[in-house]
Order: sequence, then C-alpha cells, then structure tokens
Amino acid sequence: MTAFQPDDDRLYQDPELAQFYDLENGWAADFDTCLDLAEGAASVLDLGCGTGELAARLAQDRTVVWVDPAAPMLAVARQRPGGDRVEWVEADARGLDLCRRFDLIVLTGHAFQVFLTEDDQRAVLATIARHLAPEGRFIFDSRNPAAGAWRRWTPEGSRRSLVHPSLGAVEAWNDVARDPATGIVTYKTHYRVAASGQTFSAASKLRFTERDALAAMLENAGLRVERWLGDWQGGPCTQDSPELIPIGRLG
Repeated sequence: MTAFQPDDDRLYQDPELAQFYDLENGWAADFDTCLDLAEGAASVLDLGCGTGELAARLAQDRTVVWVDPAAPMLAVARQRPGGDRVEWVEADARGLDLCRRFDLIVLTGHAFQVFLTEDDQRAVLATIARHLAPEGRFIFDSRNPAAGAWRRWTPEGSRRSLVHPSLGAVEAWNDVARDPATGIVTYKTHYRVAASGQTFSAASKLRFTERDALAAMLENAGLRVERWLGDWQGGPCTQDSPELIPIGRLG
C-alpha cells in the first residue's frame, strides 16, 4: 500500500516482510505518469520508491537518485536489473539535503501519508522545494480522506492470493482501525504461507490529509500546484475522487 515507512515499520524494515513487497506492488499507472513527466528531464529524485522499479526504469535515460530509509528495500533495489545505474541513498526524506537540484521529484506509493504529523509533512514538502530545479516539476499522491479507502481494508474486503517465487502460494489480508480524534489509520498486513502455515504480520500507520490543508502546506513550502489529479488515470480531482495528486513547480 505504501513504499516509504519510518524506522519502526516492520513491513518495510524487516527482510522477512519486505520480500513480499514486489508481489503486490508492480508497475502501474502511477509509474506511467511519472515516466511521461520525466520526458526531457535530465535528473530525477525518487523519494520513497520501495524496491526501485521506477527508479531503475527512469535511470535508463537520465540521472536518478533514489532515497528510502528502509535498508531491506534498498537491498532488493540494488539487485534489480538496471539498479547499477541508480544512485541509492538510505535516508529520511524529512531532513534530506543532497545539495543538488533535480528536474523532477516524485513521491509515489502514498508515501506522503506515512508522515503522521503536520510538521513532518511540512518537512517533506520543504525537502521537495529545497531539491527542485528552478524549472523542475514535482508530483506525489495522497489518498483523499473523503473516499474512505481504509473502510475496505478489512479481512473480508482485502483477502487475496499471491505466489511467492520460493515460498509458493501465499494468502494475504489486512485489518484496520481509525482513530477518530487524529484521523490516523492503523492497518495490519498479514501474509500466510500455505506450505508451512507460517504467518508474517506487521502494523503500519497512515495520515489522511484534506485537500485544503495539503494545498496550504504546499503554498507555505513555496510550491505552486499547476494541476490536481483525482486518480492515476488522469481523472479530475473532485470531492470524492480516490486520490489527491498535485503536479507543480516552485512558486
């Protein structure tokens, strides 16, 4: 569900759980959109890009720097075909300062939502502004709270079958709780290996930010939104669209 998590999230920090990431997070419409935006860009900064599939593809034609705090994800990314062309950086996006600027900055996989306070989200937006070239562009995604995506993250609504390359058949599901006071959603992810019966589980937290609040933070960070998308197929951003996807530049 998300590619970039803080240091205490076992779903991405534990190698036993990170091995399942690529089973559920393959190439999708968000990567296609980022590829299109990268046309003509000589450099790309990919913040929180999971196991590096997008970064490796982008690096075929340009300089790409990948940033993620999860060492197990980095280990997978380094071994990916084309991974030798990417500059891999293990770091937290909140305090990142590479002393470089980029033509495109991407933050996909709903990574923005793992930052659970407004201060943390402001820090990430400041990082984007600090690293964006004068004519560069940024794009990221955050689920629209009004769409209530977490309501579907129940065992009944999320149960799915996967095939691991070495473990074989795997049953996966989620369960979820939402704190009405803070709006923070805690979801648990479970993977049960059919052959052994072993189950791997981890809990993750996400913050769902309203569009108006997000727009205000972007403006305060010195970032100007040129267009809002409501999904990765290019649909409009409406009151109940599934995504909040700002595309923009420095203000």
